[in-house]
Amino acid sequence: MPKTVNVKTKHEARKYSIEIRCGGLDGIGTWARTILGPDRKIAVVSNKRVFGLYGHRFSKSLAQAGFDTEVCMIGDGERFKDLKTFEKILDFLSKFNISRTDVVIGFGGGIVGDVAGFAASVHLRGVDYLSVPTTLLSMVDSSVGGKTGINTDLGKNRVGTFFQPKGVMIDPEVLATLSTREVTAGFCECIKQGAIAGRSLFKRTDFVLKTVRTHSIGELLQIKDFRDDFESFIAAQIAFKAKIVAVDEKEAVNNIGPRSRKVLNFGHTFAHALEKASGYRHLKHGEAVGYGIVFAAILSKKLGLLDGKVVNLLCDVVHRAGKLPLIHTFDKTDIFTALSHDKKKIGNSLQWVLLKDIGKPVIVPHSEVGDRLVRKTIEEFISAN
Repeated sequence: MPKTVNVKTKHEARKYSIEIRCGGLDGIGTWARTILGPDRKIAVVSNKRVFGLYGHRFSKSLAQAGFDTEVCMIGDGERFKDLKTFEKILDFLSKFNISRTDVVIGFGGGIVGDVAGFAASVHLRGVDYLSVPTTLLSMVDSSVGGKTGINTDLGKNRVGTFFQPKGVMIDPEVLATLSTREVTAGFCECIKQGAIAGRSLFKRTDFVLKTVRTHSIGELLQIKDFRDDFESFIAAQIAFKAKIVAVDEKEAVNNIGPRSRKVLNFGHTFAHALEKASGYRHLKHGEAVGYGIVFAAILSKKLGLLDGKVVNLLCDVVHRAGKLPLIHTFDKTDIFTALSHDKKKIGNSLQWVLLKDIGKPVIVPHSEVGDRLVRKTIEEFISAN
């Protein structure tokens, strides 16, 4: 059965719903018309892989609903989440004469969503935006919360806005065409959320991982009971993040409590440093998060915050998500240097999101961790992986 998660923020005009519906792609036009009404032009931002697989169905549904659409194709990969791609989309919106009464749809993974949403947020000082995420990672993460942006030479997501969409449509059936690496990347993000949410979501994530290990996700999605359970699983992942966003939509600087939006960055500090140190080419974002989860757990143990049994549990579950690319050739100094450009810094202090237990995240200033411990842990970790 289709599921709906309502995302509430402090801004009344920006409340929206996320629909999770297997087969939802074929009804995208009706869904968009329900949200937007008639007589709107739609600028679709996608990439060749996604549009090659699903573009005909997507465009046909929008046309049947009476929408005038044009498509802007961008590159596929983290390295295309940059100023050049952002400028390309803005130029496209101007040439297609997208007005304040029109809409942008991001149709693809997290990179498409981040850059398309950013462009929608600044074109004519903001036009309506709809999101149709097509990877597991983008479904459970970037589909909710309104973060948009691009990377710069200094680091990941250094430029962007908070801009909530008008609606999100998730069709889990598109996951059948994901590569094994993309599935692994998505589940690493699910593990991250389970680790900070609590035992219930963490165990549920582990259970799904054990099921997917024995069958491909494409095979499982042909089974009605699995489809229903998987829709509920995605909804549970989204609902957890939505609760955090409702309390701390724009990640208030002084909020360092257990439900601060900052806790959603568990595993991300080290992950972002890995991505930057490798030029955004070697790892998918979720794969980097997988390593980041384990690194943060080890650091938590070294600080006396986390029991070794929980560290081992997290390592086992990340391993179940799939094989991660080797990183032993990464330059350790480059990784440490990349940490200094992390956008989560408050003043001159980096903020580490660590764990006291499953469901018990804690924010620890870098000053309480220390350069020496971080450097030593990086050296040990990279050498072992």
